[in-house]
Amino acid sequence: MKTINTLFVLLFSLCLAACGSGGGSKSGNNPPSSLTPSSMATSSASSSSQSLSSLSSSSSSLMNANSYPSYNTNPPAADITGMSSNATELAAKIKLGWNIGNTLEAGDFSTPLLPKKCGNQPDSETCWGNPKITEDYVKFVKQSGFNAIRLPVSWNQYANQTTAEIETVWLNRIKEVVQYCVDNDLYVIVNIHWDGGWLENNVISEKQNENNLKQKAFWEQIATHLREFDEHLMFASANEPNVTEGSTAQMNVLLSYHQTFIDTVRSTGGKNAYRVLIVQGPNTDVEITNQLMTTMPSDSVSHRLMAEIHYYTPWNFTGMTKDESWGNQFYYWGKDFHSTTDIAHNPTWGEEEKVNEMFALMKTQFVDKGIPLIVGEYGTQKRAHLIGDDLTLHLASRAHYLKYVTQQAIAYGLKPFYWDTGGILSRSSNTVLDQQALDALIQGGE
Repeated sequence: MKTINTLFVLLFSLCLAACGSGGGSKSGNNPPSSLTPSSMATSSASSSSQSLSSLSSSSSSLMNANSYPSYNTNPPAADITGMSSNATELAAKIKLGWNIGNTLEAGDFSTPLLPKKCGNQPDSETCWGNPKITEDYVKFVKQSGFNAIRLPVSWNQYANQTTAEIETVWLNRIKEVVQYCVDNDLYVIVNIHWDGGWLENNVISEKQNENNLKQKAFWEQIATHLREFDEHLMFASANEPNVTEGSTAQMNVLLSYHQTFIDTVRSTGGKNAYRVLIVQGPNTDVEITNQLMTTMPSDSVSHRLMAEIHYYTPWNFTGMTKDESWGNQFYYWGKDFHSTTDIAHNPTWGEEEKVNEMFALMKTQFVDKGIPLIVGEYGTQKRAHLIGDDLTLHLASRAHYLKYVTQQAIAYGLKPFYWDTGGILSRSSNTVLDQQALDALIQGGE
């Protein structure tokens, strides 16, 4: 997902490429699947299903293929120092999360097979218009009321396309930003984001072996380079992996990607043997995840996994930028925030009851089974083209949306991470740009 500010149209077009299309129903008010998983694993090897044992074996055989050099040399013994919290205990420490978006995941992916940092620029971090992340900005995020940060990161433009070796300068830069967070007592998530789509757009059997090998090579390097951080640091396998609704075959491919991620991180030893790891539902879409993700990957340690979905429902309100033949944009949201004059842009679905319905599904599917779940992204655009009473009502309904989604996520035991790329908190001046939206988030998190 991308920014929610006056440059929304441009940056949301980037989002559709770089974030995928996950995060809840965006095209209509489809009823949730009635499938209730009865075999949800409890994040330990002993409770995994036979199918996931097969995936693990397949993952191991892929790792032995040595298509790339091994980047996991001389791993240290497992070290639980500073890693005492299991997934549920760690989740309880996360109150309200913040995404630093359009920054460490930026890059020039116009030619997918030839990823570039940013044209002729020496690095990608400023490629999409944001300044580099500073420790002062990280401190400002904390001072503003957040105690966790999600860092979307792309790696492919810094990797040798033959050996998959990631440039040390980039690994060091990510480590530097993680250090900013840990030094300020913030929990932090590092993922492999859209990254040109090499994994996220290829959750298919034809790419399964190739992508598992690359997943392994990348995570060997990421995990090894960041191995010494304590439990404040979590790793996430992907971002919004694209899976067709109803496709169990694609879901099995996705589970193999997650299994490779888990096995690889654990194999690097040290604190990574106990680090909490996060795996994404298909499309990070609530309904598709409810339908397809009926088991979790296996793990060599008990209760150290979390799951992730995103929430941009209804898309007509959060991301849609023009009226379509199948439906209009929603400028307003919430039962008490309908327009009496601009009726054509009132919501027709996806309001408070939908939020409760979707989050209840995830509570039953994950939280109630001892698997913490993060809402890794959520948010909605600001429609700055509106004027007068329409704009006032829109902004009030937008604030209501942010407060309500935050509040209900927490009420259902989910951990919300707001998606921002500079629209609410200025990256350059460390000032509040949108007090109304910030207040809504903080009030929702109380």
